[in-house]
Amino acid sequence: MNPTLRQMRAFVALAKTGNFTLAAQYMHVTQSALSGLIKELEQTLGVRVVDRNTRRIALTETGNELYPLFSQMIDDLDRALTNIADQAQLRKGIVRVAVPQLMACTLLPQVIAAWRTRYPDIGISLSDSPVEAVTTRVLSGETDFGIGPERDGAPQLEARELMEMPFEAVVPHDHPLAKHSRLGWSDLAAHPLISLRGQFTERLLADMARRSAGAKGGGTGTDDGVRDDRSDAGRDGRSDGRSDGRSNDGSDGRNNDGSDGRSNGRTNGRSDGRSNIRTADLRDVALRPAHEVTYMTTALAMVASGLGVTVCMPYAAPLVRLHGLRMLPLDAPVLTRRFFVYTREQRSVSPAAAAFIAFLFDWVGAADNPAGALRPR
Repeated sequence: MNPTLRQMRAFVALAKTGNFTLAAQYMHVTQSALSGLIKELEQTLGVRVVDRNTRRIALTETGNELYPLFSQMIDDLDRALTNIADQAQLRKGIVRVAVPQLMACTLLPQVIAAWRTRYPDIGISLSDSPVEAVTTRVLSGETDFGIGPERDGAPQLEARELMEMPFEAVVPHDHPLAKHSRLGWSDLAAHPLISLRGQFTERLLADMARRSAGAKGGGTGTDDGVRDDRSDAGRDGRSDGRSDGRSNDGSDGRNNDGSDGRSNGRTNGRSDGRSNIRTADLRDVALRPAHEVTYMTTALAMVASGLGVTVCMPYAAPLVRLHGLRMLPLDAPVLTRRFFVYTREQRSVSPAAAAFIAFLFDWVGAADNPAGALRPR
């Protein structure tokens, strides 16, 4: 006993109009076709649902029982189908995304604002999270996807590289280092360094140690997946135009933004009135944090108060500018960090989430991208 949807629609139309002719017009079928559908329904159920005469129809006791049930089922189904069609056509929907806290208050608002101009009816639920909680929220299904720094691979996650960014120094405008157009890592060693607890500092120092060891051994410094494919000219054009504000997303929670610091292993032959530091000089660099904090927002406030200097990612320029600080490119070497979009493995995202991810990649890759990212090659 399985009535078809078409039979149920015909019965509901007949019950609403009380007339075969009007019901047939409502269904966009002939009167004989409508009559056939009602007969098929009665044969399927094994009972009559309509009493017919030459002038009017009347629902039987069974028909009166079925009418509100069938009508509610059809209404619910139509609403669901309309909702699905709206989502597929990006007329409505919601995107749930988890990002580190600092990224949530700097980069993502810019992306969301640009998104809203194109898709005003699709909402964004932004979950600002400790860095280590980003992938947890993706795996739990709490969010459609997450954005965060590189992490050790998880079998339940798929990671797609979104962008790669260089570490840059942040100093007050009246700081002695602020007179330079770019700095070497050794320049920071002479000043109190304000860093982040956990993996942020540990991995940064470990990467510098690897680079120093590579320089002593005469290597190229491209070990451990380090990249060396960007030209000086490409980096100069990006760095010099945004010298007064960027930050990293290491501001978040327990391990902060402690992804592997990466390096492109090139030396810098430019001059800005000071001697350039070669990669080999990393062996003499001893960065020891004078202060370790949990959030990058705290580090920036401490820098603004003259307590030291810090290093951060380029995407948070608005926050750095709010603190009245200056950002300077760091060379010899250029250490970078990669960021990924994380989704659950072998699970489809909603049409709205898929569209937002595609929009995000386009936005990051745009020539006028304010994040200053280096797109993966």
